[in-house]
Amino acid sequence: MAQKSISIKEIAKMANVSVATVSRVINNNGRFSKETKEKVEALIKEYGYTTNVAAKSLRTSKSKTIGLIVPNIDNAWFSQLALAIEKHFFDNNYSVFICNTSQDEKKEIAYFKSLDSKMVDGIICISGIEEIPTHFLSRDIPIVCIDRKPKDHSEAYYVESNHYSGGYQATEELINQGCKNIVILSRNKSLSVNRQRLKGYLDALKDHHLEPKEELQILVDANQANYEGARQAIDKLIKSGIPFDGIFATNDWRAYGALVALQENNIKVPEEVKLIGFDDIFIASTSHPSLSTIKQNTPALAKTACDLLLNLMNNENTEELQKRYILPIEVVRRESTAK
Repeated sequence: MAQKSISIKEIAKMANVSVATVSRVINNNGRFSKETKEKVEALIKEYGYTTNVAAKSLRTSKSKTIGLIVPNIDNAWFSQLALAIEKHFFDNNYSVFICNTSQDEKKEIAYFKSLDSKMVDGIICISGIEEIPTHFLSRDIPIVCIDRKPKDHSEAYYVESNHYSGGYQATEELINQGCKNIVILSRNKSLSVNRQRLKGYLDALKDHHLEPKEELQILVDANQANYEGARQAIDKLIKSGIPFDGIFATNDWRAYGALVALQENNIKVPEEVKLIGFDDIFIASTSHPSLSTIKQNTPALAKTACDLLLNLMNNENTEELQKRYILPIEVVRRESTAK
């Protein structure tokens, strides 16, 4: 027969202390003696007492859980970010519901509704869509967005890398290596990230007196995988005969797809075409030749977003919090842009 679970009242009675004292020991909050702490913890261990989280959340309006919306968990950069966020919250005694939306708007809305019903204390959203579906929430849940500025949400809190600077510096890296006809290889999706990287690319061309060419602004279909979509797009560009000598791919898998297309067409990298990606995931350093890229500070993004959400959930210094946190990027030079 299964052993009946013991209650906090029974623990208090055996320890000869009040229920409130047992609660303070469990939550490590308030005043109690070392002797009391040791006695209560020994009883908890002996009888296997566990807190009834559901009941506690009803009393405190805190579930000690958060939701994490991820557009594509297969994407190595999103995976790194999700792991860092999960660890940060686990270390702060929170459980994390990781919700992979596959960049499907209906799925993202369904997850927002589900997280609301699960009484999560907060949400970190790396959205795959422009509009964050907050109007589907029945409660005022703190939300922090990462790398996506929500459309028409001036009150939103968000943390991002400096994507404009990344686009500018990636393009300038190619220009400094002698490129004149530079392709931007991005995704056919109107997200703030894509717009900022494109603007950086266009401004770098302008500042270096190079004319932007519409035929070199290539958008991969949003329904295609990054690698395959990029490979096909660059293969098509090569066969069209349009001249180019540099490629800025807005993530590393697109850069790798472009690299494979160039190699399949016997075009040498970096001798004939130079190439730079974005994110600095594992494929950038392991490909041959290795890929120059723009590195995002993933640990700093995760920590900034987590600390911001914790402050919002606990109503700590909310008046002093910024709405927008922009973190610097770094150019990582490798073989694909070498002279």
